[in-house]
Amino acid sequence: MSTVASPSGVRHEPVSLRAWVAVLGGVFGCFMAGMNVHVTNASLPDIRGSLGASFEEGSWITTAYLVAEIIVIPLTGWLVRVFSARRVLLVGTSGFLIFSLACSLAPTIQSMIVARALQGAFGGVLIPLSFQLIVTELPSSRHPLGMALFAVANNVAQAAGPSLGGWLTDMYSWRWIFYLQIPPALALIAAIGWAIKPQPAHPDQLRKADWLGIATMAIGLSALQIVLEEGGRKDWFGSTFITNMSMVAALGIVTFVIVEVRRADPFINLRLLARYNFGIASLMQFLFGAVVFAVVFLVPNYFAELQGYSARDIGVLMVPYGLVQFAMSFLTPPLMRRVGARATIIAGFALVAAGCLMNMHLNLDAAANVVVPSLIVRGIGQSLVVIALGVMAVDGIEKTQLGSASGVFNMVRNLGGAIGIALAGQIVVERGKLHAMRLGEAVVPFSGALQERVIGLVRMTTGIYVDRTQALSGASLAGARQTALALVDQLVERDARLMAYSDAFFIAGVAMAVCAVAALALRKRRN
Repeated sequence: MSTVASPSGVRHEPVSLRAWVAVLGGVFGCFMAGMNVHVTNASLPDIRGSLGASFEEGSWITTAYLVAEIIVIPLTGWLVRVFSARRVLLVGTSGFLIFSLACSLAPTIQSMIVARALQGAFGGVLIPLSFQLIVTELPSSRHPLGMALFAVANNVAQAAGPSLGGWLTDMYSWRWIFYLQIPPALALIAAIGWAIKPQPAHPDQLRKADWLGIATMAIGLSALQIVLEEGGRKDWFGSTFITNMSMVAALGIVTFVIVEVRRADPFINLRLLARYNFGIASLMQFLFGAVVFAVVFLVPNYFAELQGYSARDIGVLMVPYGLVQFAMSFLTPPLMRRVGARATIIAGFALVAAGCLMNMHLNLDAAANVVVPSLIVRGIGQSLVVIALGVMAVDGIEKTQLGSASGVFNMVRNLGGAIGIALAGQIVVERGKLHAMRLGEAVVPFSGALQERVIGLVRMTTGIYVDRTQALSGASLAGARQTALALVDQLVERDARLMAYSDAFFIAGVAMAVCAVAALALRKRRN
C-alpha cells in the first residue's frame, strides 16, 4: 500500500472515506454516551419534582445509568467477537435511541430508573467501540489523530453534559434533555449502516461462552457501583445494606479476576494488564479517571453550594473547560510528533496537577475568577493525557486483543471515576466536619473577637447601636443576639466547607503529580 507524506515529513497510509465515517460515527456515539452520564446532574431537582420522587429515589437516575454502563463496557469486546462490530453498534445505538425516548416520556420515577438503566446498558457499548474502531480502522500513523477525536468525545462530553442539561431545563423542560438524543442517534445509525461492512456472526460461541466470568463481573461491578453511589447517603458501613453489598462486590470481583486469569479463553483478557506499558497506563488511567470525574463533580457543587450559582450559570462557566479541550485535542498530535508520547503524558499530568492545586486555598472571593482559570489549565492537561496515554497503552498489542484492551482500558477509567466521585463527596463531608470542629474550638464565647463580631451582627440585623455588655446580656436584645450567634455558626460552617473543598482539590493534585512522576517509567513508543 502506498503512503502519503505530510508537510512535517511524517508518512501516513491513506484511509478510505468509509473508515473515516466509521471512526467519526463511533466517536460521535462515544460523545452521546459520555454526555448522558452527566447530563441529568443539573436537572435532578426538576426531575424529582416533576415525578414526585424523594432525594434518594432521584439519585438512582444517575446510579442506574452508571451501573448498567460499567457492566456493558468490558462485555463489548466479547459481543463484537460473537455478533460483529456492525451489529453491536446498530443494536446499541437503536436501544439507546429507544430508551432515551422512554426517559423523556417517563411518567413515574420507577419507569425513569428502569429506562435510564437500559439507556446505559445499550449506550455502554458506544464508548469502548469508539476506541476499538480507532485502533482497528486507522493505521498506527493515524492513531494520534484518532485518539484526539476520542479525547474530544470524552472530555467535551463531560463539560457539555451539565452545561447543556442545565440550559435545556431552564429554557424548556428536563424532558428535552432526552428529546435531544433522537436526531444524532438516527444520524449515527445511518453512518454505521453505510460505513461498516457486514461481518458474519458466530452464535455458536454463545454455547462455550465464559458465563461464569460474565456473571461474576456483572454482580461484582454492579454491587461496587451501588456501594460507591449510595454509601455516602447511607452512612457507609453503618448501614447493613452497604455492608452486605460491599461483601457481594468483593466476592464477585475476586471470583471474576480468578476466573478470567485461569480460563484459557476468557471473555476479557485481564492478562493484558501484565504487559508493561499497558499495565502502567491502565493504573494511570484509573487514577486519572478518579480525578477527572471528581473534578466534574466538585466544581458544579462548589459553585452551587458556596457561590450560589444557578444551573445555567454553572453551565456557562463550564464552557471554557470544554472549548480548551476541543482545541487541545487537535493540537496534541503535532506536539506528540515533536516531543514524543511519554513527554506529552508527563506534561499532561503535571498540568492537571497544577490546575487542581490552583484551588487548594479557596475562599469566598474564589468564584469564576479562580476556578475557571484552573479549569482551563486542567482541560489542557486532560487532552494531553487522554490522547498520549491511549496511544502508548495499545502500542504493540495484537489486533485480536484490541477488543479486550479497549474494554479493560475504558472499564478502569469508569471504575476510577465512580470511586473518585464517591471519595470526593466523602472528603468534602468528613473534612468539613473536622474543620468545623477546629474552627468551633476557636470560637470562645467570651473572646474579644467573637464579642465584636456578635456586636456587629446585632447592629446589622437590628439597626440599633449597642455596646459589648448590651450585646451579651441585654434582655431586650436577646433575640438579636441569638440570631447573631446563629449567623456565626453559619459562617463557621461555610468556612469549614471552603476548606474541605480545598482539601479535595489538593489531594487530587497530589495524585496527578504522582502520575506525572510515574510516567517516567513508561517505555518509549516504538517507531
